[in-house]
Amino acid sequence: MTPPKTGPDYTPRKIIIDTDPGQDDAVAILLALGSPGEIEVLGITAVAGNVPLALTQKNARIVCELAGRPDIPVYAGCDRPLGRPLVTAEHVHGKTGLDGPSLPDPTMPLQEQHAVDYMIDTIRAHDAGTITLCPLGPLTNIATALQRAPGIAEKVQQIVLMGGAYFEVGNITPTAEFNIYVDPQAADIVFKSGIDIVMMPLDVTHKALVTSARNDAFRALGTPVGIAVAQMTEFFERFDKEKYGSAGAPLHDPCVTAYLIRPELFSGRHVNVEIETASELTLGMTVADWWRVTDRAPNATFIGDLDADGFFALLTERIARL
Repeated sequence: MTPPKTGPDYTPRKIIIDTDPGQDDAVAILLALGSPGEIEVLGITAVAGNVPLALTQKNARIVCELAGRPDIPVYAGCDRPLGRPLVTAEHVHGKTGLDGPSLPDPTMPLQEQHAVDYMIDTIRAHDAGTITLCPLGPLTNIATALQRAPGIAEKVQQIVLMGGAYFEVGNITPTAEFNIYVDPQAADIVFKSGIDIVMMPLDVTHKALVTSARNDAFRALGTPVGIAVAQMTEFFERFDKEKYGSAGAPLHDPCVTAYLIRPELFSGRHVNVEIETASELTLGMTVADWWRVTDRAPNATFIGDLDADGFFALLTERIARL
């Protein structure tokens, strides 16, 4: 795997953000939109996850307008997992998914095309190795695209996703992280696709903690975006601080976009990752061969650590641009 490059001669990396906003999804989108030198957001595809699809597509448009980017096309995708009922997380994100700040309803339109069709068409329209997919929620849209158009797999440059866990185990069941648990069949398809995958599991995202000082830095920006981010993370953290007894809430999804901008902030291992799809006890578990005790071929770069101070410095700097 070749990490993204940055510098004066770097062409911004073309990405599609696949998301189920979610406060941390919103911050990940804002980080991408605040980094046009490194990232070109071609479009945003919404999927059911943290809240139902009607809210995730609305929330994606709210975030684009908050960032002053109503030109970013937003598409609605799959409203349920491939083979099981939808599980949502209003207990974490609130009834809207973006509880915390008071943000107006979007005026920018939702695109008429289905997100999966948009994804397929966009990948086909670009040269091989030029589109990176950035899933921040369940992998239903991406797995559906791969099922409908298997040939796109060889054209995707990389998938950088938030999902899974190893040492940190689970946050929705004792063994499973939420994004993978919601649609383990979709995750299984994606991890078996042969695409270069980088995953941001709970092992790394739980090191990206929004402490009081870091949240104060967002608010001190004094901008509508900075204040909204502070309010989002304050709402979001109440659940995690109680659950984990930590000093703040982990900002899961911004790790994806931060990796695209500053890959040197992160470290991990290229290992085999399999998805449990059969067991009721461990459904959605990401079985990572961290210690390489099997002969299964590596299929994902499993990120395990990050420079948290560098991560929050980057995040605060880019939020300040919006």
